[in-house]
Amino acid sequence: MSPTLVLSLIAGYFVILIIIALLTSRKATSESFFVANRNAPWYMVAFAMIGTSLSGVTFISVPGMVYSQSWSYMAVVAGYVVGYLVIGTVLMPLYYRLRLVSIYTYLEQRFGFWSYKTGAFFFLLSRAIGASFRLFLVAGVLQLAVFDGMGVPFSVTVSVSILLIYLYTFRGGLKTILWTDAFQTMAMLLCVGVSIYLISSELNLGFKEMVATVKNSEMSRIYFSDLKDDKFFWKQFASGAFITIVMTGLDQDLMQKNLSCRNLGEAQKNMFWFTIVLVFVNIFFLTLGVLLYQFAAAKGIALPVGPTGKVIGDNVFPLLATEHFTLFAGIVFILGIIAVTYASADSALTALTTSFCVDFLVIGRFPEKRQATLRKLAHFGFSIILIIIILIFKAINDQSVITAVFKAAGYTYGPLLGLYSFGLFLQRGVHDRLVPYVCVAAPLITYFININSKAWWGYEFGFEILILNGVLTFLGLLAISRPRNLELNPV
Repeated sequence: MSPTLVLSLIAGYFVILIIIALLTSRKATSESFFVANRNAPWYMVAFAMIGTSLSGVTFISVPGMVYSQSWSYMAVVAGYVVGYLVIGTVLMPLYYRLRLVSIYTYLEQRFGFWSYKTGAFFFLLSRAIGASFRLFLVAGVLQLAVFDGMGVPFSVTVSVSILLIYLYTFRGGLKTILWTDAFQTMAMLLCVGVSIYLISSELNLGFKEMVATVKNSEMSRIYFSDLKDDKFFWKQFASGAFITIVMTGLDQDLMQKNLSCRNLGEAQKNMFWFTIVLVFVNIFFLTLGVLLYQFAAAKGIALPVGPTGKVIGDNVFPLLATEHFTLFAGIVFILGIIAVTYASADSALTALTTSFCVDFLVIGRFPEKRQATLRKLAHFGFSIILIIIILIFKAINDQSVITAVFKAAGYTYGPLLGLYSFGLFLQRGVHDRLVPYVCVAAPLITYFININSKAWWGYEFGFEILILNGVLTFLGLLAISRPRNLELNPV
């Protein structure tokens, strides 16, 4: 594919996003930046959340992983449904009752100052790492497809990508992002559907034949037999439920969109329809994965392998799309990955800015003009931080990005899971100043158990490392708990 063509596509795409930003950021205030003035239509929020929750990781890694993991990821998706049910019925009523801008202010009302700051810090750490992993993936694809041939360093590719996101989000924030993400979700879904259709056509498969091909493939297996296998259904199912609770329900990024709805009823309606659509979207991605490998086999295309001889699943879709598909199919791929990645990244950047401004700068104490200045500085600062983390990850990464994202989430979101579980289900307070020590110790102990579990018990942790971390945090909080002072902590 011509580098000039790819650059033209990227440029045209960002022109559309900037036009949307200019139209939606007029008379933007801090309230519109943080919660879109709390009047966003529920159906728009639901549609925008699809692109935010998926990212380029889903677009590339989920289809790529079916070679080694088959459809085991579907168990995680089934767990998502339970997780979203908990969010809609337990967490969202709490957030709306307290009229939160940052969801971590709940921790201050429930436990105290140090618990609040600890929770907000772990969100900043979690989301910065997660967003960086996702952007690393798409920047790598663009580097392979375009910029390597032009002699452009990876660091320049990353920097330009993030600064483009900054340009269309720094004024309007969430108010702009709801519109840009809705547009990008539509583009992503069209690209997935078109990709499945084009590959099926290349393989001479009608709809029924395509369904039968996927169903009968060894790569569509779901594993129920071996509890110790990291692909075992119920382990993946439980992991999916908890991953959803922490990476959506305890995450400022996606909950910020939910808090922009007019009331709790509309927010719950948004969550219900979003969940249904998300399940089907993931089925489409797994179907696409099977068809990609079928296409490679039919055309005699050698799969990309790493130094150990294992297939690098993250490289399969980009390789086929940029070197072996038709020009139109390659264009569809490039547009799809740009759409889904930037829908996730722009939202993450805004959520990081929101949490830092509300939780650490306490921006509400300043007049609007001062708030705008601080908000823009924080927004730019997090753009630079994301660039740095991506470059570090580029230097050390040696595994599938989706696995890396969820493993990192297990360590960084675990303390949030423990804090909120303790606050919601036990009527006890804690010694607030000791909370940071518990929340640092729990991930360290989790890591120590994880690296030794196979030798000790013959058991290998997968995504359920998050559950272990949350349980250890919960037990640590229980150890430093005290009878609750209801006058000081009325939540």
